[in-house]
Amino acid sequence: MNQPTMRAVLMIGRGEPDVLVTADTPRPGPGPGQILVEVAASGVNRADLLQRRGRYPVPPGFPENILGLEYSGRVAALGAGVSSWNVGDPVMGITGGGAYAQYVVVHEREAISTPDGMDLVEAGAIPEAYLTAFDALMAQMGLEAGESVLIHAVGSGVGTAALQLARWSGARTFGTSRTLEKLRRARELGLEHGVQGGADGWSDAVLDLTDGRGVDVILDLVGGPYLSENVRSLAAGGRIITVGVTGGAEATLSLRGLMAKRGSITGTVLRARPMEEKATLAQRFGRVALAALTEGRMKPVVDRTFTPEQAPEAHRHMETNLNFGKLLIVW
Repeated sequence: MNQPTMRAVLMIGRGEPDVLVTADTPRPGPGPGQILVEVAASGVNRADLLQRRGRYPVPPGFPENILGLEYSGRVAALGAGVSSWNVGDPVMGITGGGAYAQYVVVHEREAISTPDGMDLVEAGAIPEAYLTAFDALMAQMGLEAGESVLIHAVGSGVGTAALQLARWSGARTFGTSRTLEKLRRARELGLEHGVQGGADGWSDAVLDLTDGRGVDVILDLVGGPYLSENVRSLAAGGRIITVGVTGGAEATLSLRGLMAKRGSITGTVLRARPMEEKATLAQRFGRVALAALTEGRMKPVVDRTFTPEQAPEAHRHMETNLNFGKLLIVW
């Protein structure tokens, strides 16, 4: 019997976006505890760009030649023992790879129901951005109502999600971007204080806006170049969590400055965690935050959509850093 096939964006080498081509490939089938999802939209992420260049290893058990860390769609088939889902259920979630395809296999406990009434394509902008931001701000930093949070790259997919989660939790919001236009658009999402980043000295603006106190939590999506000014921008007892290093992974840190602030720095990644940890996070997000998306108190931000054949263009667009919110490949 011939194995069924599917369309997928295949990586035929490492390097520039042109290594991405759309072609037929064998369709996976769900194993015990897994579901097969017919994909509506695949999110494009910075990790995809790194993997395309050979700078982000694929976790064991996931395809080497199909990118994609998140999806939205409908359950197409159930593996043995699956009890959480029925065929036809609308779902979304994160995965270790393989989501740039018409079908993807995921563990049933990692999948999340899409918000009631939300278009499946729009829901594709939720999983990676919101789970990353929720894990960093809520699960790890314990952000509370009345605290202040500084979100770097506030116009990115994770940045726009973090902004909305912070406002939903009752925190005061500060954000940086290299462009004034992104700060303007972030204010439309509820950003209270915008600071133009990029050049040295942005911490002066943060301290001015907080009357010299600094902020309680910093969500850093830039990395090395911002580290020293992050510490300077902290309030006493403040916390920094580094989620991305798009600006560079190396930095010099004055430990005296960190000690003086009684500050802490946490690093985190999501993709490489064990399945059980990601499943626990997905279920917690579903219990705690999904209702806010269903009710419209938070809303995924989609910058642009692309066809599978336009995947190279999607990567080029992300590399320009011009997107505000998420880029999606629509099936």
